[in-house]
Amino acid sequence: MKQKLFIVTNRKLVKNNNMLDIIESSVQAGADAVILREKDLDCSKIIQLAKKIKKITEPQNVPLIINGNMEAALEVNSDGFHTNYADYMNEHFKFKGILGVSVHSTLEAANVQKKGADYLLAGHIFKTNCKKGLEPRGIAFLEDMLKNVSIPIIAIGGINESNIDKLLKTDIYGAAVMSLVMCSDDPYLTTRNLKEHF
Repeated sequence: MKQKLFIVTNRKLVKNNNMLDIIESSVQAGADAVILREKDLDCSKIIQLAKKIKKITEPQNVPLIINGNMEAALEVNSDGFHTNYADYMNEHFKFKGILGVSVHSTLEAANVQKKGADYLLAGHIFKTNCKKGLEPRGIAFLEDMLKNVSIPIIAIGGINESNIDKLLKTDIYGAAVMSLVMCSDDPYLTTRNLKEHF
């Protein structure tokens, strides 16, 4: 199985570049999927942004997954919808595409698998500025999850070129990066260099 690289958006981390340019560069460099995660935007703004991203991802057959806004996901006919654990467990999402859920424990992973999720986003694995002061969960956390669930697991949190190999030695489905690419001065090169480890 070829493991996959997911790019998670965060326009607030973008310094000099336009976020759409960053997404385009990372897709050209081999990113396998894009998760649009702009939780503070209202639905209409997410729809506008998603339509622009889809023009980049669709011709390359790169799935676009929308985080947290089902209305937008349905409106733009995104490939996937991603949500948090509590919302997934408390609601009944009717969505034809891929359904993903963020989890922070093996118990949560088992619960969302039972309820029918297509994949899990598990983190944070390594130290990251996005989760300041919170201890990373590490590789052992992933390995425990891998023993207990059979749906694809994507790791997130502090992933970079110096630690990606440790991750890829496990049976995870893929790795997701946010700040590494969003803050990069050369998102094409950053993505390509990371992708070369896969």
